[in-house]
Amino acid sequence: MKTYVAKAKEIEHKWYVVDATGKSVGRMAASVAAILRGKHKPTFSPNADCGDHVIIVNAEKVVLKGPSKAEEPIYWHTGWPGGLKQTTRGKLLETRPQRYVEKVVKGMLPHNSLGAVMFTKLKVYAGPEHPHAAQHPEPLEL
Repeated sequence: MKTYVAKAKEIEHKWYVVDATGKSVGRMAASVAAILRGKHKPTFSPNADCGDHVIIVNAEKVVLKGPSKAEEPIYWHTGWPGGLKQTTRGKLLETRPQRYVEKVVKGMLPHNSLGAVMFTKLKVYAGPEHPHAAQHPEPLEL
């Protein structure tokens, strides 16, 4: 028996839409990251982009679970001297929910060039509307 190796031309990429209303952001992000990687397919290969496209709508309605998750700080550096910035998870979720959901999903993808390609297949929208109707996305229940 031979090991199956996925080739880029043989891989089919589907489109899924996920409604994030009332879902825990971490659990939802873990499921979305697995779909972006393609781990739900029997033809999964860790060295190839086997995953599907995912559209997340209603990102503003995700839920932070835990007593102090909203106050937990998030740090980043601008690259300039003295450029260490910080905010809290709750404040980022209030002001820019798309950015927060993208940040959580990106942290669950591989941290290499293949992970960057997988991340481009994620589309996040704060409201219920998205401009990807032409791709005929299937609703995905997590």
